[in-house]
Order: sequence, then C-alpha cells, then structure tokens
Amino acid sequence: MTQLISSLAEIADRYDALFCDLWGCLHNGKTPFPEAVSALKGFRAGGSMVALVTNAPRPNATVIAQLDRMGVPRDAWDLVVSSGDAAQSAMLEGAVGRRVFHIGAAKDEDFFTVLPPGTVAPERVTMQEAEGIVCTGLVDDLTETPDDYRAQLLLGKTRGLPLLCANPDIIVDLGDKRLYCAGALAQAYETMGGTALYFGKPHPPIYDLARRQLGLEYPRILCVGDGIATDIQGGMAEGLDTLFITGGIAAAAFGPDAARPDKALLEAWIAGQQIYPTWAMPHLG
Repeated sequence: MTQLISSLAEIADRYDALFCDLWGCLHNGKTPFPEAVSALKGFRAGGSMVALVTNAPRPNATVIAQLDRMGVPRDAWDLVVSSGDAAQSAMLEGAVGRRVFHIGAAKDEDFFTVLPPGTVAPERVTMQEAEGIVCTGLVDDLTETPDDYRAQLLLGKTRGLPLLCANPDIIVDLGDKRLYCAGALAQAYETMGGTALYFGKPHPPIYDLARRQLGLEYPRILCVGDGIATDIQGGMAEGLDTLFITGGIAAAAFGPDAARPDKALLEAWIAGQQIYPTWAMPHLG
C-alpha cells in the first residue's frame, strides 16, 4: 500500500541516495521549484547523495548547463545521469549501425557532437541510406505531434531499421503546455511493427550507469519521480523504493487541487496502473 507523506525529511534517514527526476519534480522546464531545491539540499546535508537521473536525450554536460541557466544551485545535487548518456554510449558502440538517420531538434545536436574522448559519431544520412534511426525527439515539439512523422516512420519500418530512442518519455509539461517526446515516436514505431531500443527510465542501462557513478557500496536508494511508467516502474524493476510525485504529469487524476491529492482517487488510479509506489506526496519538498 502506497503511503502518503508530506515531506522528504520524514523518510530521508532511510536512504543513502536519491535517483531524482528533473522535469515535473525539480523544475517545470522553465524555472526550478524552490521547495524541491530545499528538500534536496536538506537530504544532502544529512550526508546522503543526490543523483539527478533524467530522460533528457542530451549528454549530462548539456543538462548541467541547462540547470545552471535555469538557476538550479549545484549544491542541490551530486551528479547528473541522463538517458542521453546511456543512449549515446549505445550509439557509439554501433547499436543501430554507423550510418544513421536522425529525428530530433537542433537543441539535441550535442548528442552527436559532445562525445567522450577518442570516439566518433556515426555518419548522419537520409532514411534511404541509413542502417538505423536515432530519435532524440520531435524536430519542433511546440507544434508537432507523432502523426506528423507517420510517413517517415513507415519508411523506416519498411526498410527494417532499428530505432534508438534517446528519451523514453511519452509526454512532458513545459510550463502549462504539454509536449511530445521521443518515446511517443518510438511507441508509434513499435505499433507499426518496428523495433525500438531504449536506454532511459524505466530500462536498466540508465540505472546501471547511475549506480556506477554513485560509487557507493550497497546503497539504499530511493527513486523519485512523477512518471508512473518511467520513474516508478523503473525503480520498482530495480528492486528500489519509490516516491511518486502526484502533482506532476498525472496531477489532474487526483482532484482539482494538485497540492492536496484526493486519497481515494490516488489509490484507485494506482490500482488501475498496477504499479505501486512505496511513498507518494504532492510536490517534492
């Protein structure tokens, strides 16, 4: 049974580290949430570590620069691990070939250019020439939907190309606007009969990478996030405790006041998902 709590401090002494999601938990894509920043600082002050584990399809250096611009203080976290890191590693190892067709925005260019020393990105070519597809997101996520990519994806599926998905998230909220992510295109591709490869939450590679970077022996880890099918399902699959942030992407399911989720609605929704977080709270704080 999921237990509602009012603050991270209530359970902080049970854990040595957090795997904390970014979008919807620490910020809304534009500005950080002050209460979440304070909660993470307090957790670290107790001697524990904070790993920001995100499905952003960019290398962690790019994510860190974005957090800096947004005003997230560096003393709120210890390390950043991104889906982009795990997916980029797979791409460089040839998971979808050495000639790839890229679906994604200009803002994701760092996925191909900010590389580990001594590595070379695959050649980017047309769909007709490609051995595989690398999807970091929609070209213009402010205006486009997966329907805009149907013909392109059908061509890839017809050619039997594997698709590397650098961000398994389906949707995300930018302020008050809902946007589609790379996961939505990968989902559509699989529906057509194509093959998609995933490296972010809820899939194991990103958790393996985060554990290695923590550098702790047998840490007690809590996974924090607002994505029931990514943050929570992924943490549970790893055998870790989870904290579900109800006021994030699924807030509308729990009543009109995101700060006060209806307990009965929450319990019914969780039962319908068949994914049971250890803890839940409205907002990280």
